[in-house]
Amino acid sequence: MRPATLTNDLPWTGVVFGITISGVWYWCTDQVIVQRTLAAKNLSYARAGTILAGFLKFTPLWLLIIPGMVSRILFPSVVGCASEEECLKVCGTATGCTNLAYPLLVLKLMPDGLRGLMIAVMLSALMSSLTSIFNSGSTLFTMDIYTRIRKNASEGELLVVARLTVLVLVGVSIAWIPIVKGFSELFHYIQQVTSFLTPPLAAVYVLAISSKRINEQGAFWSLMCGLVVGAVRFIVEFSYGTPPGCGSDKEYKLPAIISQVHYLHFGCLLFGLTAIIAIVISLLTKPINPRKLVRLTYLSRNEPGDRLDQSVDDDLPDHLMELETKNNGSGSVESVDDMGVASTDNLADGNTKNESDVADADKALPWYRIAANWICGIEKQTGPELTDAEQAELLAKSLSIEEGRKWRLVNAVSAIILILLSTFLWAFFA
Repeated sequence: MRPATLTNDLPWTGVVFGITISGVWYWCTDQVIVQRTLAAKNLSYARAGTILAGFLKFTPLWLLIIPGMVSRILFPSVVGCASEEECLKVCGTATGCTNLAYPLLVLKLMPDGLRGLMIAVMLSALMSSLTSIFNSGSTLFTMDIYTRIRKNASEGELLVVARLTVLVLVGVSIAWIPIVKGFSELFHYIQQVTSFLTPPLAAVYVLAISSKRINEQGAFWSLMCGLVVGAVRFIVEFSYGTPPGCGSDKEYKLPAIISQVHYLHFGCLLFGLTAIIAIVISLLTKPINPRKLVRLTYLSRNEPGDRLDQSVDDDLPDHLMELETKNNGSGSVESVDDMGVASTDNLADGNTKNESDVADADKALPWYRIAANWICGIEKQTGPELTDAEQAELLAKSLSIEEGRKWRLVNAVSAIILILLSTFLWAFFA
């Protein structure tokens, strides 16, 4: 329960608090998980899917841990190589060959048919995970960064940029392979990276859903400070290379400020530092208009009333703020002139595209443009036009957090069972 904190073992304090912080980041804010949750039909489906994922997380005990122990017993000279020279000869990595444990079981014990099926399943899962990650990364870059550089970019241009971003991410991933190969245990590598870079995101997320007082300045500068601190630790630690392999007499000379602080403990410290910076800066700067935070925190999730759009100027009178908010998603544009008078510009048939754009889209394209559009996944999409009332109804339905009594009870009971089972397993295996 209390292993040494300066070895490769996981200290119990780091497991309880450090991995919890990383878990909050991954399961609550990571784009790969969030995009799957947002694809749910309604809140009940989202909760049920999340709870099901929680139950499925118990399976790695039998799918990963126990097979690893079996492989260690069956292949002691490979999985448990005792010297750097032997490990280099077996798998080409001086720090150990534990990453071969699972592939060895598949290749050595399974018959030909099951072996091929298992490899196909593993490759399918790998491709699914990679596509989710690449799509998430390209979406973040295209929608959050590129649109700030090119504010009037067309949909086709954004699609091309997203495809090119995926290619860049693939190149970076390939270039990173030698660093990953230097680690004998991928679990430690993953936990190290997340402990260095993700606690600031978890801290800002927890504060944002807990308090209305946290503002944009506090969130931004705390994230920047946390990123710098985590990146410094990341660069310094990895610049010293990978630790010596098992049985090696080489000394791993890390600075004391790094070697004396386990990476899971560092994640806890980084979480606290980011939270303090966010709170202090938020208290020293102007708070967000409460009308822009309706139903955006946990305590205000059932708050009545309409929420103002974040882009609305706080200096406008209340009735003009509401006009600006109603502009979003409507078939007409209401603007406010310098005298504070609202004017309306109607758009024909509720269509937000001008006639020249539609005419250009209808023109026949040369074959090479058609081929390029097909490769990049660009196609003209048409659909039924919705009235303002239908758009408002659809938006209200998508934002609703109301649940039926039956499924609310089913989800609540399932969540309680999941918590009790998790607590039992923690206590049993501790």
